[in-house]
Amino acid sequence: MTQLVVRSGGFEFLAETHPEAPKTVEAFMKLLPYKQKIIHVRWSGEGVWVPLGEFDLGVSFENHTSHPSVGDILFYPGGYSETEIILAYGSCCFASKLGQLAGNHFLTITEGKENLRPLGMKCLWEGAQDVVFELA
Repeated sequence: MTQLVVRSGGFEFLAETHPEAPKTVEAFMKLLPYKQKIIHVRWSGEGVWVPLGEFDLGVSFENHTSHPSVGDILFYPGGYSETEIILAYGSCCFASKLGQLAGNHFLTITEGKENLRPLGMKCLWEGAQDVVFELA
């Protein structure tokens, strides 16, 4: 498994790629270093997300779930809602205004989990934060 560093809101996390989402991992790795904005979710509970509009990573569903655990990072390839990346920091049921969704679990935070809730609260109360994904 490949390790990535995820930085956002003044926090740093170490993440590992998920072997059961090889196509998503391969496509995402080609984007590194990947810089975006992350905001608090609207319908999914305790999570933050990167809205990506019509962006096409060129992958379909693999290793997908609607119930990410704390530290799980999902990629939703689009369809019923816009393309996005979602990171759970607490209780989360991945959804949009159209209902429940499932995203590809392709990364897992392995270090720094204690700062996921503070990042979530920062996004909730202070708004969009820069986020960077890069090789460790």
